[in-house]
Amino acid sequence: MGPLDILNHLLNFVAPAAFVALLLVWGGRLLGAKGAALAIWRQWAVVFVVGLVVLAAGLALWGRDGKMLTYAALVVAMATCQWCLLRGWKG
Repeated sequence: MGPLDILNHLLNFVAPAAFVALLLVWGGRLLGAKGAALAIWRQWAVVFVVGLVVLAAGLALWGRDGKMLTYAALVVAMATCQWCLLRGWKG
């Protein structure tokens, strides 16, 4: 596999985490969530890293990428992280 193929596979691996993080951060801002302690790009970075950890754990656990259970865990973990960053418990 050449370097462009490796880059393509890597980008396709991280794309779900990046897209869901973007939706969560923008969705939170759009719905008027106030109380975020971080700037919008830092908030995105934290949620994105949580997503990458979940995707890597799913890859390590099942030995392949793209399992639906991994994607379900991705959404739950990232949404929980976003809720914590927005201090959702103060409601």
